[in-house]
Amino acid sequence: MPYLENRMQYYFRSKFLIAILLMTLFVLSACRKDEPASDDEQSGAASAAENAGQVEADNTPTSVFIASTATVIGSGLGLPPTSTISAPPTPTPLPTTEVAEPTPSEDLNALDGLRNPLTGELVEDPALLERRPLAIKISNAPALWVRPQSGLNDADLVFEHITEGALTRFTMIVYGKTPPDVGPIRSARLIDLELPIMYDASLVYSGTSIGVGQKLFNTEQWPRVLRAHEAGYYRTGANKPFEHTLYANPAALWEVLDDKGLNNAPEFSTNLTFAIEPPDGGTPASEVDVQLATELVEWNYDPESGRYLRWAAGQPILDANYGEQVSAANVVIVTANHVEDQNICEQVTNGVCVALSIEAQIWGSGPVTIFRDGQRYDGTWERISSEDMFTFYDDAGDPIPLQIGNSWIQVMPTWYDNPVTSTP
Repeated sequence: MPYLENRMQYYFRSKFLIAILLMTLFVLSACRKDEPASDDEQSGAASAAENAGQVEADNTPTSVFIASTATVIGSGLGLPPTSTISAPPTPTPLPTTEVAEPTPSEDLNALDGLRNPLTGELVEDPALLERRPLAIKISNAPALWVRPQSGLNDADLVFEHITEGALTRFTMIVYGKTPPDVGPIRSARLIDLELPIMYDASLVYSGTSIGVGQKLFNTEQWPRVLRAHEAGYYRTGANKPFEHTLYANPAALWEVLDDKGLNNAPEFSTNLTFAIEPPDGGTPASEVDVQLATELVEWNYDPESGRYLRWAAGQPILDANYGEQVSAANVVIVTANHVEDQNICEQVTNGVCVALSIEAQIWGSGPVTIFRDGQRYDGTWERISSEDMFTFYDDAGDPIPLQIGNSWIQVMPTWYDNPVTSTP
């Protein structure tokens, strides 16, 4: 009888454990079902994921990551041999640079407490600065399907970075203003392990490859990431490929963060410097050409507005929300080392990895060129800790002040051959 009792106990324990396991698998499956497919993998990439074990059309990190062992086809774009990826910055104390008073303007100085620390602009409602910034991924290719994009002129900062191959993509930091719509929204890249943390922001994106998703899951920003099943995202239903139809309403996204208890005022570890009057030492630069692998980006200075107007491939770039040409008070060229991560494949064709993920190593320091007020200033960018935003210094070690207003930061690889030229 004791033997029978033991066997019965073992039987019921086994059944109980199996039931628990099945329930766990069911919950995980349900969670994954809720996730939208990464729009970079819509066109047949699900089968590619099965063949290569690398790219997955899902936002949820899995517990197993299979490193790519496929042959990588060279892009012919001058990519350097893959090198060891240096470690990202660790939090270390860094003396902050106080935001310069925007002189001469007594009115601005009197209302200094209402100034947006990312643009130096005054805000009508100080409550706007009590919400968490949004780091929103915006597609930039192909032009036929994604332009004009929505929300570019309302962003405090726009980062343009290269993805795999020759294309670029944007990460917009939306904070002081509320665009009615943003999009088309696309998937994140390795640079988005850095940018949202720099601005204490919530990442808004369509998905990731497996490798990027794994890394994102292990960062401090994961709890506040807004995946595409959340309220605020929507599909346009426009007559274009599905992957280019995802948009969002930022006001609704901030409500989601409110509901999660995560819509907190950002904590910035460093500050930008602003000044109305351009500093000494600049050289005239009314036209700026940025030669990318697939197109020429032009920034033409408009003296009347005091802003640089953006052109690409010979066409003016517009913000679809207003039909206005995209412009910036500051155009900042950040040059940084870029490497391919051999453990992360972003594109698989016929079972072969044809595009590794590219990491922009935007920590430490490097060369920077800043265009403002029709002037060019060369110096050094610095970012010491993971929470630090970029800060800019001249050769004497003094801060280079930005003009009050929005900034476009173009993150350029060191292996581009003299991609930026300016003319008076």
